[in-house]
Amino acid sequence: MLHYAAGLVGGRRTAAAALLSFELDYSGRSQWLRRLLPGGEGTNVVGGLPARGPRRRTVVLVAHHDAANTGLMWHPRLLRPGDAHAARAHRRASLALVPEAALVVAALTRAGTARRAAAVALALAAGFELQSAFAPTVPGANDNATGVAGLLSLVERFRDDRPPGVEVIALAPGCEEPGMGGMAAWLARHGRSLDARRTLIVGLDTIGSGDPVVLSAEGGLWPVRYRERDLLLAERAAARVGLPLRRWRIGAWTDPVLARLRGLPTLSILSVRDGGFPNYHLASDRPGAVDWQSVERCVQVAEACIRAW
Repeated sequence: MLHYAAGLVGGRRTAAAALLSFELDYSGRSQWLRRLLPGGEGTNVVGGLPARGPRRRTVVLVAHHDAANTGLMWHPRLLRPGDAHAARAHRRASLALVPEAALVVAALTRAGTARRAAAVALALAAGFELQSAFAPTVPGANDNATGVAGLLSLVERFRDDRPPGVEVIALAPGCEEPGMGGMAAWLARHGRSLDARRTLIVGLDTIGSGDPVVLSAEGGLWPVRYRERDLLLAERAAARVGLPLRRWRIGAWTDPVLARLRGLPTLSILSVRDGGFPNYHLASDRPGAVDWQSVERCVQVAEACIRAW
């Protein structure tokens, strides 16, 4: 909201600075503004399986346990055009595309119809954000209780059947919905102890939608891209267990992107149906609406990726 307000009332340079800061924050590259704002306290849940013998490799399983606020901004009619395009292109435009475009216009124009239209768009975006901030929290069955269930299932599978020397860390961070806060806190505390040559981060998010996908990129106008070698690992591992796995680009964020920005081998596994996530950030995101076969397929893909690695 502060970024939108800066673009709304400031001049061209202020709008340009707001756009840059917004993209840095939205992608997770630099979330400097949150350090200046009042905040609450979140919770991360962490467990693990120690390595048998000397530790040679570490697998970090990630699935956030918090749920989102609903709001008018998540109405299916507003998301449907983007989902329809994503179903064809296998890439979802930024969920903040309208205010991002408005900030671009505000940074390039001084006055006129375009500038007024940008101001209206930024005001509406700020209004949607404010309304959502006071809206109820959704049940969060698909986003992301399915990911946490998948994480627990993987821990069970690796408890008695994993190679010697492999440590498994199970991380269920909070505060993902407001911008990956729990993952950022965990990496700030433990990230330096992770050796990029011997660590794999695997995220599970919204895995009860339909077809398993692995993210190739995520974020806004300035996306973060995942490494080609990690994507090839996932595709080949999924093929070995007979499961098709598409690359996908989403217009928001998942926790693993912060590990990717730290240079760690990272995979973020989701599922989509008709280009989107059914019941996304809605009160209807309940267990009865979850595609449980999709959950199982995503868990199988994640397990195959880890064993192949």
